[in-house]
Order: sequence, then structure tokens, then C-alpha cells
Amino acid sequence: MSDTEKITGNTPEKESSSAETSDKKEKSKKEKKKRSPMGPIQTFFLNALLIVTAIWLLCGFVFGFTTVPNGDMSPNLKAGDLLMYYQLNKDYVAQDVVVLKKNDTVYVGRIVAKGGDTINIPDEGGLVINGNTMIESNIYDTTVRYEGFVSYPLTLNDGEFFVLADIRSSGEDSRYYGPVSEDEILGKVITAVRRNHI
Repeated sequence: MSDTEKITGNTPEKESSSAETSDKKEKSKKEKKKRSPMGPIQTFFLNALLIVTAIWLLCGFVFGFTTVPNGDMSPNLKAGDLLMYYQLNKDYVAQDVVVLKKNDTVYVGRIVAKGGDTINIPDEGGLVINGNTMIESNIYDTTVRYEGFVSYPLTLNDGEFFVLADIRSSGEDSRYYGPVSEDEILGKVITAVRRNHI
């Protein structure tokens, strides 16, 4: 035995044995990789399924999509515009534009009052909330009263909202179908894509 072998304690037999062990480990790793339970096609379909499931969850429970059904929100929103709305936040405030479903019909409107507020629309027109005449910079015509539908002044119960179209002379809104409950609001509009840009 050489002096080096005595010092290190390594013999040629031990060195070859450790080299064989390391080769076996590498071969074992390669075999495990080769024996993956799924091939590339199966992996692709699994990834596609996960992506579709994530999109379905996002679109079904977090976000919703609809188109503006008519010109009642013009010029801010036009008929045919694509809207994305957020469904999870139910903390609505005045001036939020929302998508709602009332009497099996989908509407888009602007919240002007919520539970506890008192709404009045005088005979001469205009919107009065809690005794204050509202000045809305993004509304271009006078709010008129629709006779025979809602009696004024009207005080909203908790969980109710008064929703108006931006076309105040003829839009179909809470002046026609009454207050909207929180359960009837599908979500708050967070973005709009103009029809001519699609």
C-alpha cells in the first residue's frame, strides 16, 4: 500500500466502488425522469384544463361580462359597449355604475341613493336627495318624474338602491321598476370597451 493510500485511507477498490455508486444514482435519477406518469400531451391537456378552470372561476364568481343593452346610459356608455363588472365588492356608493337584473331583464344604471336616503323628483323635474338638489356633471338632461309608477318622496330601506339611467328624460330605471335590492345587483362596472374598438 502506498503512503498516499495510508494517509487517505482510500484504496483503488474503494474509489471504484464510490464511482459505481455515483453512476447508479445518476442512472436512477434519469430513469425516474423517464418514468414520469404523464407524457407531453397529457401535461398539455392538464395545463389547459387548469387554465380553463381558472378562467371559469374568475368569470363566474369574480368578474362578469355583458353588453350595454340600449342607449339609456348614453353618452357615457353606448348600446353594444362591452362591460366588465366586479361581483365580489357589495359596498356600493352613489355614482357607481352597476349591472343589475330586475324582473328577468338585465339593466345598466347609475346608483344615486342607497338605504336610508330619501329621494324626491319634483313636478318641474330635478333630482333631490335628502332635501339637497343634486348637480351631476356627467348628466346632460333634467331628471323627470314618471307618473304612475313610484310615489315621491321615497325613503329607501336598508339594502335598497335607487338607480337611474343617464338619459333622464326617457331611460328605464328605478323611476319605472322601483328600488333595487342588493341581491339584484350583479356587480359594479370597472371597465368598458367601445363597440367600434372591438
